[in-house]
Amino acid sequence: MSELLQNHDESSLVASFQAGDERALATVYERWARLVYGMSMRSLANVADAEDVTQRVFVSAWLGRASFDPERARLSAWLVGITKHTIADAHERRARDRRDREALIQSLDRDVMDWPDDLAERLVVADALADLPETPRQIMRLAFYDRLTHTQIAERLGLPLGTVKSHIRRSLDRLRTRLEVSDDE
Repeated sequence: MSELLQNHDESSLVASFQAGDERALATVYERWARLVYGMSMRSLANVADAEDVTQRVFVSAWLGRASFDPERARLSAWLVGITKHTIADAHERRARDRRDREALIQSLDRDVMDWPDDLAERLVVADALADLPETPRQIMRLAFYDRLTHTQIAERLGLPLGTVKSHIRRSLDRLRTRLEVSDDE
């Protein structure tokens, strides 16, 4: 009898939900938000992303409520399906953002190293490089002579990308100061 009552309760909830009753939406959210959030959190491992997915799932369910067919699936199963798709979209968004960041870093890496082609200028730069401490000198030689990107230098030396960029930035400042002094002489 209890299962029959539960099925009746769910069918009346579904009917109210599909009819656009906001109280039914609140009940649906109350019953299944923890399930949706838990799935999202396990997959995404990020509170903000899991909360975002949870919100998106219930907005999608509300907007698509007319397409729900209680003859084909239970409401909870339908919500799980929406959750899986929304989580997959979140993973794709993350991957796209990561690819965009990496492409931007690669393009910045190529643009930073604008070295002189004139032999005399190259000799002055080589002399200035010799005055740098060992690690920055090694990094600058890879950038200057081998024309490697920041990322390639980081991989080759086993250093974090930020460390390589910091060394290059400080070394360029030192070289610039030295070259400005030699131009004045």
